[in-house]
Amino acid sequence: MTHASPDLSSIRELNLSYLTLARRVLASDREAAQAHLGLSAEIADTLLNLSPAQADKLASSSQLLCFFRMSADEMLGGLAGRSHDAPVSALSNAALIAA
Repeated sequence: MTHASPDLSSIRELNLSYLTLARRVLASDREAAQAHLGLSAEIADTLLNLSPAQADKLASSSQLLCFFRMSADEMLGGLAGRSHDAPVSALSNAALIAA
């Protein structure tokens, strides 16, 4: 009997949380959810029609099902609380110093 590594277990938990959230927001406001999640109508239909067993099997993949759609500039800017006028190099230096 093999045990899943802690990383695979964490990926499964994250995937299951993402699928649950995606299905919930798709059910409440499909158009907005598709736009925010970057999903096609076909993928949205598939997610909404998954059985619990299918969702669990999909979540057990060794790959993340979600991705971050922000650029490094946006991410660093948000973390450092900079304005849009500040140069990225100054932001990077500030983020490194803060770390």
